[in-house]
Amino acid sequence: MEKWFTSSITTLLAIVLSTLGIYIAVIVYTRIFGKRSFSKMSSFDFAMTVAVGSVIATTLLSSSVSLLEGLVGLFSIYVFQLTAARLRSFKLFQNAIDNTPLLLMDGEKILYENLKKGRVTISDLRSKLREANVIRLDEVRAVVFETTGDIVVLHTAENNKALEDWLLKDVAKE
Repeated sequence: MEKWFTSSITTLLAIVLSTLGIYIAVIVYTRIFGKRSFSKMSSFDFAMTVAVGSVIATTLLSSSVSLLEGLVGLFSIYVFQLTAARLRSFKLFQNAIDNTPLLLMDGEKILYENLKKGRVTISDLRSKLREANVIRLDEVRAVVFETTGDIVVLHTAENNKALEDWLLKDVAKE
């Protein structure tokens, strides 16, 4: 408590220099490894984002972690993320690290068991339908709980338009 408002010039300078080093490293690593580094396409991508934030915070604010150690740790996370992204082309690995999208509505039919599996309430579903500007349930073609945790509403006011099967490929129906 007594150290809340005190610090030395050396410590503050070390934090500023570490911040600059980490900031530059994040930009360089992201340019090398690609934008996918901060996408939210899977649980692995989410873990990557959290890990990067943790390494940055620890490197900047902990005197027990040097800038070089932080840079190596950060680089390792990017390498693991790139490796995982490449291994995801193998179905076995993809199934191990990714969630499966889950169908919450099939047309205007609400799939209550899938809501329960996804721990999505009927209020959450209703809110997403409103957010997507659905004004009638017969406009809904499908509602999907994506691997990212997003709920996507596929809808149209044109009753003669059907949903292409390709869009629901790999979506768990029940």
